[in-house]
Amino acid sequence: MDAKTFDKSKLPSRHATEGPERAPHRAFYYAMGLSREQIHQPFVGVATCWNEAAPCNIALMRQAQAVKKGVVAANGTPREFCTITVTDGIAMGHEGMKSSLPSREVIADSVELTMRGHAYDALIGVAGCDKSLPGMMMAMCRLNVPSIFIYGGSILPGSFRGRPVTIQDVFEAVGWHSAGKFSADDLDELERIACPSAGACGAQFTANTMASVSEAIGLALPYSAGAPAPYEIRDAFCMAAGEKIMELVKRRIRARDIVTKKALENAATVVAATGGSTNAALHLPAIAHECGIKFDLFNVAEIFKRTPYIADLKPSGKYVAKDMFEAGGMPLLMKTLLDHGFLHGDCLTVTGRTIKENLKSVKWNPDQDVVRPADKPLSPTGGIVGLRGNLAPDGAIVKVAGMKGLKFTGPARCFDNEEACFEAVQKKKYKEGDVLVIRYEGPKGGPGMREMLSTTAALYGQGMGDKVALITDGRFSGATRGFCVGHVGPEAAVGGPIALLKDGDIIELDAEKGRLDVKLDDKELEHRRANWKKQPEPFSSGYLWKYAQSVGPAKDGAVTHPGGKSERQCYADI
Repeated sequence: MDAKTFDKSKLPSRHATEGPERAPHRAFYYAMGLSREQIHQPFVGVATCWNEAAPCNIALMRQAQAVKKGVVAANGTPREFCTITVTDGIAMGHEGMKSSLPSREVIADSVELTMRGHAYDALIGVAGCDKSLPGMMMAMCRLNVPSIFIYGGSILPGSFRGRPVTIQDVFEAVGWHSAGKFSADDLDELERIACPSAGACGAQFTANTMASVSEAIGLALPYSAGAPAPYEIRDAFCMAAGEKIMELVKRRIRARDIVTKKALENAATVVAATGGSTNAALHLPAIAHECGIKFDLFNVAEIFKRTPYIADLKPSGKYVAKDMFEAGGMPLLMKTLLDHGFLHGDCLTVTGRTIKENLKSVKWNPDQDVVRPADKPLSPTGGIVGLRGNLAPDGAIVKVAGMKGLKFTGPARCFDNEEACFEAVQKKKYKEGDVLVIRYEGPKGGPGMREMLSTTAALYGQGMGDKVALITDGRFSGATRGFCVGHVGPEAAVGGPIALLKDGDIIELDAEKGRLDVKLDDKELEHRRANWKKQPEPFSSGYLWKYAQSVGPAKDGAVTHPGGKSERQCYADI
């Protein structure tokens, strides 16, 4: 692409670089070492979530340099900037987790503001941790510029006394330790070797789930979601993305040309087929919202219901992301889904080709057992099920991949925050058959809709993972196992039925029928609602207060603004 002949008259960066009135703006660019040619080329924002908070983000700055080389090679001008992340693994189990889901909004907002403020023409987003992936994709769809998503890559598995381990094992080892099955020295040894490299958590937790989504939805280059962070091929994907973005600019292929209703259905299909994180049922509606597309929890659950579970991935299965990549990556899984009618093959992708065209030369690998053929699945329906009932009129979600039983009935044991429930679990102050209820942890009530991995992992470590159930208006980690129901709506903070429960109420969970009910009639529920009192807001100032004022229900993605449907003009058309 020749900078001297490229017409910037329809690109946002013309507002910062073209014409005599922009001489002061160009002076700033000359101060940063840009040449005249570079100033008049398209500007590509290269956004990363690099920081020193966790291993998932630590390699992103290096990858950004490879992206920039690709942009330069294709006669574009890269402009690198960073945004925040809050890493769930470190935020988990304490008040820090309240910041996790809100960070998704800050990421999307900050990328939007940087792009708007400096009038960049295209966006390459590099992200490594749970909320940074959907946050970056949300920004792409909100801005509607040519965009490519790059995953920072997964961590390599550790090896503990001859067996592979992940961070999930460390969380569950806390339960083993409290149950007297694991010594302090054992725990010390495990924690030292469980995470041997840079990269996001290695199993099909939220980061790898949303990385899978990035390929399935068409915003990432084929195979790029699977390569572990330490693999040198990551730099090749980054370089290729930098070159490809300039083609998208030239062809005016934008994010919303790619992220359509069909593409969202493809993404939900891949989540179900991989037994992915329930958090996808929160993030896919949020991404859809940025495009002005209605695609809520019930739309996602409908896809889950009809999709076979075919990838034998942890936490429910045997393998991690590295194994999936080496077996054939997302294209292998997507090809068998396409061949058996589970994917829309006509969806456009960042390659400029359709899903079907991208997968045309992909052949089945018979020498692996990470992915099953779609007509010979691990189970005939997806790894995640949507629920509804008098306890969840606005829906709920449960991950059933790897579960033995799909029904559970028991008395409620109610807790008004995660800490109270975790303390009861640590002290074993609960009984086999109980349904533990953690409420006031929803988007508004938390605020921030915390994940409950510390509690669920401790239960599993005590050997009680399949002997009790847990329901919450909060969330679960992709690493959660057992009969755990999240996203219960309406949430307790707004007077949802979960707020009206009392210890001893009989709760019925049925993942076969998709039901979540409490054995109380409407009259009793109305009586309790009349006597219910709203709890004081946990925060009275700061970002979490601001988030609680604006955040919507979980079924719609816990979003904080009106979305693409309400916009008068998208950024790309300024």
